[in-house]
Amino acid sequence: MNNRICLITGATGGIGQVTARELARQGATVVIAGRNREKCVAVADTIKEQTGNPHVAFLVADLSVQREVHHLAEQFKQQYDRLDVLVNNAGALYMARQLSADGIELTFALNHLNYFLLTHLLLESLRASPAARIINVASDAHRGAQIDFANLQGEKRYQSFPIYSQSKLANILFTYELARRLGGAPTANALHPGFVATNFGKNNGWGSRIFMSLLHRFAINEEQGAQTTLYLATSPEVAGVTGKYFVKQQAVSSSPASYDAKVAQQLWRVSEQMTGINSQEFGLAPAAGAAVTVKATAE
Repeated sequence: MNNRICLITGATGGIGQVTARELARQGATVVIAGRNREKCVAVADTIKEQTGNPHVAFLVADLSVQREVHHLAEQFKQQYDRLDVLVNNAGALYMARQLSADGIELTFALNHLNYFLLTHLLLESLRASPAARIINVASDAHRGAQIDFANLQGEKRYQSFPIYSQSKLANILFTYELARRLGGAPTANALHPGFVATNFGKNNGWGSRIFMSLLHRFAINEEQGAQTTLYLATSPEVAGVTGKYFVKQQAVSSSPASYDAKVAQQLWRVSEQMTGINSQEFGLAPAAGAAVTVKATAE
């Protein structure tokens, strides 16, 4: 990974931090993104100390806020001439319905629109790399979910886990549609890290913290949870592989709903409207002749 530039969001803890540390250990220039400056400073310094790699930097942004996503992208482009690996990892689960600073339901704003907007804004940097990779951290929680366009932001009814599951399905639909529109370069893949014992979900009060602590008895650790992300970021085996869903470093089938190209295109249009961008201006016109396809078996 020498001379590779990697940006990892949600990297001040959990699998994001492990991913950043291990990429730095392999010699990459690593940029971590987080919303808390003090945590960013501490994590960057820790990674430098642990790996002996001085090329670890940070950018501060609340990625649920669109103007901060724009600011982060602009800061990155001012400091680096290209981006070799983008890891969209930041996400959260909210037990109660909350709105972002933009007035958007917080789960959808952070877990999906953040991926959608940041990827667009960094496409120029990604295309400046000869073999860039976009990696979207999703979840097997998407299985059984559907995109409910009539209740996309939980405005009619809010149930935390179904809303979270919908956002993870959105990650995969976005990944597949992005891969179609990119036509192979950069590559774009999604993954399920496994059920990982991190601080995820503990932002919802003491009851949630106790519940998650009990569940963590059955979870894998952060080191294990980061392995598929690291595989997609570094392995020559997946060079040129795009539009796939990975679990335990293997391409597998995601849910049938995730292969519905019509839903993916509708979600894409809604996402454009909610972020105020036009994908064609970024060279992401719809792929010609895109059709609805469903693959129910592993590849």
